[in-house]
Order: sequence, then structure tokens, then C-alpha cells
Amino acid sequence: MSTDVSTPGPSPDLGSADTHADADTNATADAAVALVRQWLAQTEGVRPDASAARLAGLLQDEGGLAFAIGFVDRVARPDDLGVAARNLEQLAQSIPNFLPWLLRALIAIGGPLARLLPWPIVPIARRVLRGMIGHLVIDATPSRLGRTLEHLRADGDRLNLNLLGEAVLGDAEADRRLAGITELVKRPDVDYVSVKVSAIASQLSMWAFDEAVERVVDRLVPLYETAALGVTPTFLNLDMEEFRDLDLTIEVFQRLLDRPSLRQYEAGIVLQAYLPEALPALDRLTAWAQARRAAGGAGIKVRVVKGANLAMERVDAALHGWPVAVLPSKQASDANYKRVLDAALRPDRVDAVRIGLAGHNLFDIAWAWQLAEARGVSNSVEVEMLLGMAPDQAAAVRRTVGHLLLYTPVVHPRDFDSAISYLIRRLEENASTDNFLSGVFELTASPAIFAREEQRFRAALADLAASPAAPAPHRVQNRLELAPVDDGGAGVAGALPEPGGVRRGFANEPDTDPALPANRAWGRAILARSATSTRGQGLVDASALADGPRGIAAIERIVAETREAGAGWAARSVDERAGILHECGRMLAARRADLLEVMASEAGKTLAEGDPEVSEAIDFAHYYAESARDLAAIDDATFTPVRLTVVVPPWNFPVAIPAGGVLAALAAGSAVIIKPAPQTRRSAAVMVEALWDSGVPRDVLRFVDAPENEVGRALIAHPAVDRLVLTGAWETAALFRSWRPDLPVLAETSGKNAIVITPSADLDLAVADLVRSAFGHAGQKCSAVSLAILVGSVATSERFERQLVDAVRTLRVGRPTDPTAVVGALVERASGTLLGALTALGTGEQWLVEPRALDATGELWSPGVKRGVLPGSAFHTTEYFGPVLGLMRARDLDEALDLQNGVAYGLTAGLHSLDAREVAYWLDHVEAGNLYVNRGITGAIVRRQPFGGWKRSSVGGSTKAGGPSYVMGFGSFAPVPRAPKQSLSLRGLDRGVRDVLEASQPGLDFAGFDAARAGALSDQRAWEDEFGVARDYSRVEVLPDQPIERNVLRYRPAPVTVRAAEGAAPADLVRVLLAATRAGSPVAVSAAAPLPASLLGLLDSGASGLRVTAVVIEPDTEFAGRMAVERPARIRVIAPEGANDPHATGRALLEAVDGAPDVAVWSGPVTASGRVELLPFLREQAVSITAHRFGNPYPALAELPL
Repeated sequence: MSTDVSTPGPSPDLGSADTHADADTNATADAAVALVRQWLAQTEGVRPDASAARLAGLLQDEGGLAFAIGFVDRVARPDDLGVAARNLEQLAQSIPNFLPWLLRALIAIGGPLARLLPWPIVPIARRVLRGMIGHLVIDATPSRLGRTLEHLRADGDRLNLNLLGEAVLGDAEADRRLAGITELVKRPDVDYVSVKVSAIASQLSMWAFDEAVERVVDRLVPLYETAALGVTPTFLNLDMEEFRDLDLTIEVFQRLLDRPSLRQYEAGIVLQAYLPEALPALDRLTAWAQARRAAGGAGIKVRVVKGANLAMERVDAALHGWPVAVLPSKQASDANYKRVLDAALRPDRVDAVRIGLAGHNLFDIAWAWQLAEARGVSNSVEVEMLLGMAPDQAAAVRRTVGHLLLYTPVVHPRDFDSAISYLIRRLEENASTDNFLSGVFELTASPAIFAREEQRFRAALADLAASPAAPAPHRVQNRLELAPVDDGGAGVAGALPEPGGVRRGFANEPDTDPALPANRAWGRAILARSATSTRGQGLVDASALADGPRGIAAIERIVAETREAGAGWAARSVDERAGILHECGRMLAARRADLLEVMASEAGKTLAEGDPEVSEAIDFAHYYAESARDLAAIDDATFTPVRLTVVVPPWNFPVAIPAGGVLAALAAGSAVIIKPAPQTRRSAAVMVEALWDSGVPRDVLRFVDAPENEVGRALIAHPAVDRLVLTGAWETAALFRSWRPDLPVLAETSGKNAIVITPSADLDLAVADLVRSAFGHAGQKCSAVSLAILVGSVATSERFERQLVDAVRTLRVGRPTDPTAVVGALVERASGTLLGALTALGTGEQWLVEPRALDATGELWSPGVKRGVLPGSAFHTTEYFGPVLGLMRARDLDEALDLQNGVAYGLTAGLHSLDAREVAYWLDHVEAGNLYVNRGITGAIVRRQPFGGWKRSSVGGSTKAGGPSYVMGFGSFAPVPRAPKQSLSLRGLDRGVRDVLEASQPGLDFAGFDAARAGALSDQRAWEDEFGVARDYSRVEVLPDQPIERNVLRYRPAPVTVRAAEGAAPADLVRVLLAATRAGSPVAVSAAAPLPASLLGLLDSGASGLRVTAVVIEPDTEFAGRMAVERPARIRVIAPEGANDPHATGRALLEAVDGAPDVAVWSGPVTASGRVELLPFLREQAVSITAHRFGNPYPALAELPL
């Protein structure tokens, strides 16, 4: 049954520009609806276009969209035919009905054979796909393009060509794309071409806005002059992409056309109506164009679209914590589309600004066309549609408006996979029920679909009538408004979450948005000040200690004073300390500019690198404030903070890491002495001053610039230091422990980090993430990647190598005062192993990109890439803090894992693969603390990706910074006295735990059994609440339950040696073994007294849930001697019952192993708290997975069990 498509009556008087606001909205809508019915009537009985019919079938088939996107992204895209064949085999298991029977048969036969015969089958499948979507993307081969263009123009339409190609990661690809566009412009059969800024210029930074505009203009001038000055000018349309490009694109457009050679040239630009800024942008362009016309120049054209990048706009906002730039609903966007057209289609405007009416919504086209006719401006309007979309309806519209301009993507066959993102966007648009195109094939046959679209049209028109003014912009962040907290300025953050611990009482601080003009001006001022900055120098000078005996005496005095002050700080209530830390976060936010200035001046940090670091410091303050509240809520144990913590931070993160260590200790209740890194004293000083001004007492937090000699050693090895927080090399931790073997070190140390790239990866994305992770901050991040392990065909992929070389060679190196710099300076002259890595090759190695020293300081180096790195070589195993990357080869994922795990460190690790099975396997076998899938491996964010490594990347059993257990490390726990319960119930316990408890019962008195039972119950609660679940508390999602990035903290069992010292209570040993059982950790048990025979019997039976690898009965001396040789990574020591100092046993053990940093010892009293006792048996692991493709959910990874 078709809709009523009666001929429309006469159009209402839409009025002049002056009276339009008072026009009858309903009459206007009625006229447009009538014209739509007329158009639809013309499509009845017309034989549908075969391609359109297939598209309609795709939309109506339940599995059609998933199949089509899977085919496009997983069969057409991969370089590796084997990967494409494997994916084709999977897709063949659910062939949708919309495909013709012959194609269904071919896929059904070819899919299972694809793995065996990938060479003939996959190319055939790809050719079939190109044939199916040939109406959406056309072949740019010169010999074929002419015939295609002639055919497409047969109905009198014009064509707007858009050349697609590889991702532009560097200048070479940008040059290639620009040359291709230029060739199109030169063709006599081409008169209209679109160009994107991102397609002809790579690695643009909005922090360098002015320089970026100048660079883009310089690159586009020859193209525009070629188009303008030919015998027949070719129209150029400058496409708009995402919100961040809005100002840049408009500025480039205006500067181009202001050139004398282009004054008489008419060109176009795109505005996206889903941005609130669209109408102000139109007004800006119109005023400029009118002035241009008044000066004798040509007009311009503005192509008005709804918006083309909604999915990625949402992703960008979610990742950064910014408001979504676009309007909140489809109805709001539809209303703004009409608002922009209403303002544009006026006689006093169209002489300077012609309008491209772009879209497929017949109601909007009808309304706008009638509006243009009523105002007498229809000659200045061109209706634009997408090639291949609803051609029957397009034909009906053509009969009314005269001709159409068809947006026509073209791509060379060699670059066909580069059309993937465009095709996926088109397919998603067609499938979304919010989009007009989702019902376009049913408008005639379905009254319900017609009514739905009519109602949407009328609702948007009513919104326009009710609110004719431009909507308020969403992105309004303005760092120029930052002011000190005590001045009541905008530096005072918005309302903090209600106290609720780290799960409910914390939200991440957004970074600065450089897309906004005020923020760019703020950043420019920072860079200008940084050139001569001395900020923080006063405190540095006042805090410098003398060498020799005077300096050591000062250390003694400072340590004593700070410990004394620490008692008062610990005595304050948790809420008072948390309140001060929240004030610290607000003050750090207010002083963001000061911190960036000093980091740029002293550490060479660019704004792009430094700004997220300030956000991290702010996050530490707020997160650890709520961590203190969580700490106080732990039951079954009492927390006592240590009196004195010394923080020894690194130079590479001169604000965030010092702030994190200081704030965590303060949150716990400990006093702090910070000894800044010599290279970045002033940065630490500015941070400390902010904390003092927030209410942290100066005697509780001391800034001590101790020299790197016996004075510094006196501080670090002082017996009154209860915790030493170190971030630096593992060798530094070893040095400190050599000074004092029992030094309680909490250290994040070295990393030799690698990204594995498999043939299933999106190679363009992999290259972009690899380059960013390797060379950000000149490779001076502990998380930076210095190895890429290329699996299978990736190692020989011409595309991968070409894109990598292009991206690396394009990186701009410079001092932070140069806003165009992407790679900054080394903090000091390259020397030692780093200089060797930058200048020499090992056996089998070759330079793919050879690094060069760019000045005489030895601090500025162009990035280098070497291939042929061999397993076990120096470059494979050594950490290099600089801009150099090595490439290794692996036959398969197992060999890649061997290489990735085959180093002493386990800090960060990455994988690029779209194969969920590969991802799952890698996640189960990689040995590192922070795992990243299909994204960069640097830039950990508090709570989202708490940071800390495995193996030699961590010392002292430290938990992850920015994680839920970190503050627990700044104190000790004591058991809470409890009276035994009469109940013997074991309900709720894991079966394995219950078996161990029951087997241990004969060796325990009733009180001991009851205490062990209470501990096991607490373990179970902690397991269900924290340790046994993999939760994502950050929820980075664009819509509810649609994560675009998964960030999960999970816990992995770790091998532990459990030692019950002479005199240890049997109940304590049982309670600890119950924790090991619940954690699933393998344990080697050493005890001075025999274990209960029934427990040994259970262990011998092989049916125990307790994974015991050895049981040794030995005295303390023998155990200590054995540990000095074996040096296991983790030891849980149980002190003698009633010991006055239960930690003495642990200190003696550290003495026995000579303070080896590889050995972590837990020696606190045994408690009933599962939140406390499970920690030694578990390693934290943060997993971050990109869970979208081009902004749309990627279920294979979004739903992968973790």
C-alpha cells in the first residue's frame, strides 16, 4: 500500500526575508510535505536501480549491516590475504539473504575454501565487493574515469569529486594526495573537486594554529591557482571535517581567496549544521564574502550539510572529557540545518554567498527549495546529494530543481581499502533509525515510515520557529579565565563529586582543548614566558643544602622536624586531610599555566605533552583524597600511616610523578620530604608551592634540594625514612638498597616496551600509534615504545614500511618555544647507551630512518628507526630514553610474545590486531603491568589506566599509581581484636578455600579456627567486590553500554613464598594460605613447625585448591640462607606471635638478600581483612582496549571477556 501522493496545492506565501519569521509554520510544513508526496509519486512504478535495491535489502536484513561492514573492513582492508581469507571464512557462516542467490552461493563455497586457496578466492571476493559498491565509490584509474564521469553526467548532473587515499601520516602521502587532486583539477572533464585540509597536510597541531594555517595555505595556493587560472576554471570545495578543524578551515579558506591571484575566483567551503557554531560561522563567512564582493571580487559558495563525523566527534569528546561538540539530538541538528538555511537564503546575502543544499532528506529539500523560490533566490541554490543513494528519488528532485550536484568519491584500485572509513560511515548512516536514509526505501510503501519522517520534519521546524537564534556552543572551555583559587576565579574547579571513594567520588580532569581560540592564545602566552622563565627558582635557591658535614647535619635536622610534624598530620581526621587534598587539586588546576611554563622552560615539554601531565597531577590530588576515605573504610584491620616518606621523582615527568608520590603519602597521613630531580628542580618547586598554598603545612611537606653526593645519600638511606618513593631506573633502586638493604622502597622503574603488530591490524592506525608512542617527548617516557615486533607479513609489508618512514621523517623536532614541534628536546645532552643507540648499529641492524643531531647541544635529535634487531641483542633488552625505535620480526604471535616477554622488564605492552582471538590469546600470555590494544601505549590516566609494571619495572611490591590500592602502601595494617563467634558456618566460601580450612582445623584451637574462618569470609567479600572482577569504572562510552574504549583493572595470581617464622601462630599461617587459595596463587611454603597432617594429606591428594609448589620445614637461619640464593620475587613473612616489632623479621630477610630489588617482602601482622591479605598474592594489570571502528562500536572487542 502506498502513501497518498496527491498533487500539492499552491505554495503558501513564505514571505520576504523581513517577514519570514512570522510565516505560518504549519502552512510552510504542509507545502513541503505535499512536494515530497509529489516526488514520491514519481518514483512509483519505476524499476529500482539494482544497486539501490541491494542497499535496501541490506538495511532490511537483520544481519545485513554487520555482514557488509565486516566484509568491507575484514576482507577488503587487510594487506594479508591469509587474514582476509580467515575473515571471509567466518563471514560465510552467516550469509544475509539480501545478496543475490549467485553471490550467496559463491560466498558459501568460497568461504570454507578461502584459507586453502586465498590467492584466487580473496581477490575474486574483493572484485565482487567493488562491483557491489561501485555506485558509491568510483574507480579513479585515468583510463576508466572519463567513461564513468560521462555516464554519470548523462542526466545533466554535475559531479563533486573527492579523491580518497591512504591515511595521511606524513608529508610524502600528503604530497601524493595533493598531486592526485591536482591531476583531477587539470582534467578537462572535471569541473568540481573537494579537498580536505587533513588530506594535503600531515601532523597539524592546533597549538600551532597560525603556523598550521600558513603551512596549509602555502600547500594549497598552487592547487587553487591551477583551478582558477585554467581555460575553464575548476570549482574547488574545501571540506569541513571535525569540530577541531572549524576555525582552521575557515581561516585557510579566507586567506586563500584573499590572495590577489584568487580575488576573482569563486570557491566553496562546507559548514556542518550539527555544530552550534554553524550559524555564527556562516555570518562570519558572509560578512567577509560581502566585503570581498564590494571590493570587486568573486563570491563564494557554502555547502550546508547536517554533519558527517558524528561518531568520531563523540569519541573525541568521551576520551578527553569534553562536552560533545555537536548538538544533542537529531531533531536539534535538523532544526539548526533549517536555521542556517533560513539565514543564508536571503536576497541580501546570496550575491556574495551561494548555497549548496546538501542532503537526502526530501522534507528538508522541499522546504528549503520552496523557501528559496519564495524569496527569489533559487538561482543561487544548488541541490547536492551523494552518488548512488536513492537514485529514483534523486531523479524526482532533479525534475523540480533542474540538476543535482552529486558528491562522488573516487579511489584508485590500489587504495581501495582506504575507502573503508567512508563506506562504513555511509552504511552506518543508512542503518541508523535516526537518519532519514534508514527509511528512504520504504517511504512510498510504508505509511508508518512516511509519518515518522514527516513528524520529525515538523518537530524540527517547530523548534526553529520557537528558537530562531543560534544555539549556544558546547565547547566553551577558556583557560584565560583561570585565576588563583583564593581569588574565586575559574581556576576553582566545578563542584566536586560527593565524597564516595574512588569509585563514586572521583572524575578525571579534562585536558585543555586547543581547538578553542582563547585556549590557543593562553598557550601562546605560556610559550612566550617560558623562554625567560625563572619560576620556582626562589624556592630552589632557598632549599639548597651545602655539601659535606653541614649538609648532612641539615638532613638530620630536617628529618627529625618532618617526622615530628608527621605525627600531627596523621592525627588529623581523614575528612580533613581529604579536604586539603581536594584543595590541592583545585590549586593545581588554577596554576596550570605556571606549571606548563616551567616544564617547557626546564624540561623541554611541549604544550601537547605538558598539558595532560598537569591534568594527571590534578587527578592524583582528587583521587588520593578519596583513596584516603576508602582506606578508612577497610574493616577487619586498622591502618597506621608511616611517619616519613621521601619522594625521589624523575625528570621526565617533572610535575605529575612528583605530585603523585607526595599526594599519596599525604593522603595516607605521612609527612613528606621531596628531593627533586636535578634537571627539573623548578618544576617540582612550583608544584610544591601550589600544595602549600592549598593548606598542606610547610613542616609536613618539605622541599629539600640535596646534592647528588653523600648528602643525598644521607637523606635516602636515613634509618628514619619509612618509605622511599622512587621513579627511575632499576639500577637506581639497586643503588639505594645497597646503601640500606632494608630500605622500604616503592618504585616504578625501567621499561623495555614493545608493540606487537599482526597481519590482522589496521596498519595505518598501527603506524600512527607506534610513532606517537615512540617519539612523544622525544622518547623520554618510561612507557615509551622502543620496539615494534612485526608478525608475519607485516615485516615485509611495503605499505607499513612506507607509512612508518613517512610519519617518522615528517616529525618536527624543536624546542617547546616552537609550537610546531612534535618531538621536543632531550633533557640533557645524549651520552652513554643512548648516544650509542642513536649513532651505532648492532649485528644485523640497518637504519630505516637514520637519526641526526640537529644542533651542537646534543639535545635535539631527529627520530631514528632501525630494522633487523635480533633476539637477545643489546637493542632488544636495553632501555633507551630517547627518540630511537627498533623493528623485530616474528613468524607468529607466539614468537612475538616470546620476544615481548623476553626482557627483564614488564611495564607497558601493546598489540595491534582486530582479531578478537589474537587479542584474547595475547592478553592471557603477555607479561606487563599496563596492556594496550589498538591504541598508543603512553599517556596513562589516573583510575582509567593506573600505572605500574611487573618484573623489574616495579620494586617493593608497589601497587599501581592512580589505582585503588596505592595509598595502602604508605602504612601498615594491624588486626582488629575480635571475640570468637560461635558459628562454624562456611557458607559462601569457595570450595577450595573451604577444603583447606577444614583440613587445617585439627591444628588450630577454636579461636584460631574462628579467626581463619573470618579471614576467609573477608577474602570472599574482597574477591567479589574488587579482586575477582574485571571492572571498568571509567566507562568511556559515547552512549550507555556502548564503550569506545575499555579500561579494566584486573588481578592476576602471582607466585609467592610464604614463610612462617619461628614462633608464628599456626592460625596466622592458615589464614595466609587461605588468602593464597582464594587468589589462586602458587605458593612455596616454608615453616619452622610442621603443618597439620590433614592439610598435608589434602595437598598430597592433588585435589587441593591451594597450589603448593613446595613445603619446607626449616629454622629461620636456613630459610634466610636459602632465600639469599634463590631470591624469589615475592615473600610473605609471618612474624612470631606477639612480636613487638612484626616488621623486624622482614627487615632481617631483606638484609639476608642484600636488599635485592627483585625481592619484595610483606611482613605486616596477619589480619582478617581480605582487602589487605590478598594483595601479596595478586599482580595488578591494567588493560585498555580501543573498542570502536571509526567511532562505531566494534563488538568483537567491546564484548571480549577480560
